[in-house]
Order: sequence, then structure tokens, then C-alpha cells
Amino acid sequence: MSHVLVVNSGSSSIKYRLLDMAAERPVAWGIADRIGEDGGELTHRRPGADPHVRPGPFADHEAGLAAVLDAFGAAGPDLSGVALAAVGHRVVHGGDRFVRPALVDDAVMRAVEELAPLAPLHNPANLEGIRVARKSFPDVPHVAVFDTAFHSTLPPAAHTYAVPERWRTGYGVRRYGFHGTSCAYVTRRAAAWLGRQVEEVNLVVLHLGNGASATAVAGGRSVDTSMGMTPLEGLVMGTRSGDIDPSLPGYLAREAGLTAGDVDAALNRESGLLALAGANDMREVRRRAEAGEPGAALALEVYARRVRKYVGAYYAVLGRVDAVVFTAGVGEHDARLRAEALSGLEALGLAVDPERNAADSGEERAVSPAGARVPVLVVPTDEEWEIAVEAVALVGGRG
Repeated sequence: MSHVLVVNSGSSSIKYRLLDMAAERPVAWGIADRIGEDGGELTHRRPGADPHVRPGPFADHEAGLAAVLDAFGAAGPDLSGVALAAVGHRVVHGGDRFVRPALVDDAVMRAVEELAPLAPLHNPANLEGIRVARKSFPDVPHVAVFDTAFHSTLPPAAHTYAVPERWRTGYGVRRYGFHGTSCAYVTRRAAAWLGRQVEEVNLVVLHLGNGASATAVAGGRSVDTSMGMTPLEGLVMGTRSGDIDPSLPGYLAREAGLTAGDVDAALNRESGLLALAGANDMREVRRRAEAGEPGAALALEVYARRVRKYVGAYYAVLGRVDAVVFTAGVGEHDARLRAEALSGLEALGLAVDPERNAADSGEERAVSPAGARVPVLVVPTDEEWEIAVEAVALVGGRG
């Protein structure tokens, strides 16, 4: 049994991928979107074949997963003929309970539900995907892989907030970090590119997408990361503010009459690039900046400056940096952002080569000048592959 089905269940979508681990290749993948909403569709893909599209709507996640299974039956491969080693699931928040992947049982399900207050937009949707998938594949091991697990190695000085002890011990207030599955994959691939063992490399990993984070990796282990107790802290993102003055919610409550919920919603869904430029897609922000919109130009400057600050800070944390690694949608494809983010850091050995940086090949590559003291790498992330690898490692080691 060399196949793993990876299910990434979001609040209104189910992304999935069937992987042949022995051949190290995807067999099929797709997404069912706008679950629980009007419209939506499912797009199912296989290598070398035209996409199979099924229109929605999908009333809930159970209907969405049923459509996924139907797509496998209609466009292949028929999962009834595939011996699955495991079904792997992405879970955003594992708190301090899950520092490694977990074989799903009823106790794990309860624990993920109890952690929902730490990730109310994510854990309930992740949990629903697991529930539905367990019902569909009752005889296959299900493995939960947690975004926070890679950051369980954060030292106390990095994960501890200077807040009252009753908050820390009674309510789990601390830094957890996110994008850990992506960081784990990218760290391993960057080490291989450098020709080093994972345990030998110090990296600054920049996962820049609609959500964005920076992580300091020392000896292959996370030692600091920009996201905190929730994914709101740190870099400027598509709709999230990133770092702000912690007194802002109190100020707005007094002066504007806003509730804690109002401020939380605005900081998560109405801030970031969207607030500054009127768009949360970096491509649209660049288009607006090129059209002369001052808000968009400012958004790009704020975004790049925040990344630059974290690169410098994590260089100081690590002491020695073997590479700076860009990944995720913006990090992999926006050459100008990479150049802007590292501008002025030449004294640290960080720079991009204009010609190399401009090439958008989709492959792992260096975009720094030949012989650079600190290589700047672009490593496309593959969270689904990492989930599958970790699921197989856990299921294979049960005996």
C-alpha cells in the first residue's frame, strides 16, 4: 500500500490530493469550493488529462467529500481499487498537546475540538473534514498533521509572552507559530539543495502567500517564528494586519465603541494589503501601484519593509545563516518582492541577481549571485506531500 489521500478541509473548501509515495508522484488532485454557499464547483485533475469539473452547490462538507469521491469514480482512479496506506489531514492548531502527527481516534477528535478557541476559523473545518473522511474510509488509518507541530521546538524565550502567569497557565497564551508543515518541507528541500544534512543548516524561511510568516530555523529546528498564538501576528498579509500596538483594541473600544469581536474581525479580514491597497492579491496590488495608486505603492513598501525587518531580526537570532528561502505564492513568483525585501541587506551577504531572480521557472533554484556568501533560494512548497510523508512515517512505525 503506497498511496496516501491527503485532505485539507477549510471553512468553505476541500482540497485533496492522491499521492503514490513509492513513485513519488501525484495521481490526482483537486478542490471543491464554496461549500455551504451558492454556486461553487469541484475541479478534479490528473496528469495529462483534461480537468473534470462538476458544478455545485455542495450543502456541507459531507456533500463536498461525496462529490470528491464521485469525481474519482468518474475521472479516475476509482478509489475502490486503490489500497490506501493512510488518509492524511491538515489541522491548523495543535496547541501544546500535539507536537507531532497523531493517529486519529475519538480522543484526538475531542482534543482538536477543545483547541478550536485558538483557531476558530480553522480547527472546526479541519475537524469536520476528518469526521466525514473517517466515515467514508472507516478501515483506513487517519493521521492528523498539525501546522503548529514544527514550532514545538521553540525555546521558552521565543514562545513566552511577557504577560500575567494566569493567562499563560490558565488560557494557553503563548506563541505557537503556523505554516509549520510548509516550513518542514522547505527546510528539508533547502538542506538537500545546499548539500547538507537538515541538522546542519540555519535558515530564514519566508512563507509569503495570502497568509505570511517568517521562521528562524537552527539546525533544522524552529527557534523563532513571526506568527504567534494565532496567525495574526507578524508580517503584513493579504487581509491580516500583522504586528500592531497591543493597545489598539482597547483604544478603539474607548474611542470608537468597537467590541473585541469587531476589532478581531477587522484585523483578520479587513486589514493588510486589502486595507492599504483595496486588494489582497499581490498581483492586483502591483497592477494598481503601476497605475499610479498611492495606496497600492505604500502597501508594497510596508509589506517589503516588514519582511526585511524580520530577515534582519532572525539573522541576529541565528548568528549564522546558510540561506534565506522564499516559498508560497508570493515568495515563489514575485521577483520584485524578493528584491525589495532584501534591499539594503548586502552587508549581511544578502542580495539577488537580477537575471536569476527574474526567471520564474517553478523549480527549486538560487536567485542570488554566483558565489554569494548567503544563498537566496526559491523552494516551491508542497504541504500535501509533507502531510503524506509524515502520515506514512507514523502509520509505518506503529508496529
